[in-house]
Amino acid sequence: MTGTDAGPPRRMGPVLFFRGYADGGIALAVLAATPCGTPAPQLETRDGAITAEPLAAAADRQLWRYRFTLPATRDAAYRFDGEAFAVSACLDHDLRIAFVSCNGREHGDAERDPHERNALWRHLADANDARPVQLLLNGGDQLYADEMLDVHPLVREWRDDGDITDPDADTMAVITERLRAALFTRYLALYAQEGPARVTARVPSLCIWDDHDICDGWGSLYPRQLDAAIGRAVFVVAREAYLLFQHACAPDEVPPLCPDRSGTSLSWCARLPGLAVMAPDLRSERRPDRVMGPAGHAFLADAAAASDEARVLVLSSVPALGPRLSWVEGAMRLIPHAQKYEDDLRDQWQSRAHRDEWCHFLRTMLSMHERPRTRVTLLSGEIHLATRGAMYGARDAMHQLVASGIAHPPPPQAYARGLGLLAALGESPLPEHPIRLHPLPGQRAVYTAQRNYLMLERRHNRWRAWWELERDGPTPALAL
Repeated sequence: MTGTDAGPPRRMGPVLFFRGYADGGIALAVLAATPCGTPAPQLETRDGAITAEPLAAAADRQLWRYRFTLPATRDAAYRFDGEAFAVSACLDHDLRIAFVSCNGREHGDAERDPHERNALWRHLADANDARPVQLLLNGGDQLYADEMLDVHPLVREWRDDGDITDPDADTMAVITERLRAALFTRYLALYAQEGPARVTARVPSLCIWDDHDICDGWGSLYPRQLDAAIGRAVFVVAREAYLLFQHACAPDEVPPLCPDRSGTSLSWCARLPGLAVMAPDLRSERRPDRVMGPAGHAFLADAAAASDEARVLVLSSVPALGPRLSWVEGAMRLIPHAQKYEDDLRDQWQSRAHRDEWCHFLRTMLSMHERPRTRVTLLSGEIHLATRGAMYGARDAMHQLVASGIAHPPPPQAYARGLGLLAALGESPLPEHPIRLHPLPGQRAVYTAQRNYLMLERRHNRWRAWWELERDGPTPALAL
């Protein structure tokens, strides 16, 4: 049995999402699900009951949304279905932020032992109980949607070959509905698990998607796959689910933090006192020869020009500072049967197909980082390892912190060592700004092959970060 065959949990939620900060209050949305035909659970704040809005229904489950504001205090709370949930909503002084990515694995994720799978989620939940976390940044691959491609033989044929004739309208309708039900069911099951549920009910989330939220390598696949009727259906259904389950938005809405109101790019920017968090959308407009399209680059330029906060956190779902990959790409062209891995390399900023765009992205980051009042920190996931990097120039280093993954099993140590050898070669597309990859504090190898998540903390206007490693525990803190 695959995860797409299992039925959805009876109930899900509450799941808390950050919507903005202004006038001494924090705007939030809560997502919940019940069996179709049953009443919505009641949500209350100190101001009274909050109206439940029906968002969507699939797999015999109804999604509900509640929108409300809590006072910006450390002891804020709401009640859901009779249970109280504490929320630390004071964001203008000391601050604790968790960053997670890669919440699953490609195959058999639904069959894993929940206790083993969610060990680090429970660790994060306990950490929040001890010292509250104000924000949860989800950096990509919040779920692994790949198994939804098993819902119909033609969908799997599309993924494996991509050279099939578009199905007729009736068949496409069946395929689309099966994709939608499979993805709906998987999201419901993930949010209902005890470890993640303890965190997401109490810590507001901000999410940006990556390829596995759609399917492995989305946007870096061959154009014939992306443009086929099945490919378009996979993207449309995944986008609907992303809006519903990672933004608490209806499929025809654009999240309030997204400046592009056309929805072409789902890039977003959240502004808090002394802090901006921005997340360029690296999937909606991606093609084999580009990472972002015109809408994404317009967002990046406008957000960078407007950001004069003391700290800017940039979520790049794919690491922006990494080892040299052009040699690997060249070698793959010469190795028989290696071409099937080309989309994995095209997914990276360092791919030769994206070099000019990568340089433009890095210059934009540096343009913010080199302002007198501003420091930029890049946050990334995707690689199922933990590492850190730095780009150097006339001022202090611009750091990149990679935390991946909170639930995905780590790759073999040999793989981590191989990447470390590539990292030793260096890769500096802007010669005046060398890039170097470094071990985590307290570790010897450049890449740490343990499940992990990242903590960032602002205390007395000073920032530091550390990784929580599954086997070795917390690393020493890194000053940012």
